[in-house]
Amino acid sequence: MSNKRYNIRMAGIGGQGVVTASHILSNGMVIMGGESTLVPFFGSEKRLAPVESYVRIANGKIYEIGEIIYPNVIMIFHPQVITHGKSYTMPFYSGLKPDGVVLINSDHPINLVPDEVRELKERNARIYYIPATTIARDKAETDLATNMAMVGAISAIMGIPDLPSLEASVKERFLGKGFVVSGGTAALDNVIERKFAKKEQLLRKNMEVISAAYSYAIEHGWAENRQAAAV
Repeated sequence: MSNKRYNIRMAGIGGQGVVTASHILSNGMVIMGGESTLVPFFGSEKRLAPVESYVRIANGKIYEIGEIIYPNVIMIFHPQVITHGKSYTMPFYSGLKPDGVVLINSDHPINLVPDEVRELKERNARIYYIPATTIARDKAETDLATNMAMVGAISAIMGIPDLPSLEASVKERFLGKGFVVSGGTAALDNVIERKFAKKEQLLRKNMEVISAAYSYAIEHGWAENRQAAAV
């Protein structure tokens, strides 16, 4: 595998699981044998408030940590980040490196203002629109899996981490690294088993969303000419 390194800035609104997505992507890279650092950033912890998270992933060494000023990948989890300016980093593409990627959760292209179109064109940015929320509703029957669709799509675009590593990361997130049924009463065991079964179903639904979004990106040719911008 050739050396790959991505500096990713995620931007969304409270309640979308932006920070969870960053953890799953980061841990998936570590499980795959690479390295990753992440730093979440949010002000007031409430729904609809702006949220950002900064993730570095590589199949080599990473020595930096902290806010990413110059990303080569930007993930927009909600169109309002662009249309309503709901982001701590404005404009939303601020600092984007040449030949960078912008992945936007939207069923349709957003009408960007002329200055935005010009500046993104000058950067030779690749802009991809994925119906992440629609995929989440279709596969998991909930908007809450939108973040999983974003993770699946960006993994396909970058080529790392791979699906088995993402699955292991999601499993750790929702089930923990191990599960041991209680040695106590049968009643307690039954409660734990039911809870475990519910989490297993959650894991399966999330992986269906990740896989569907991954396939969506591949089928649309987004991963065919992927190149990590020099960092």
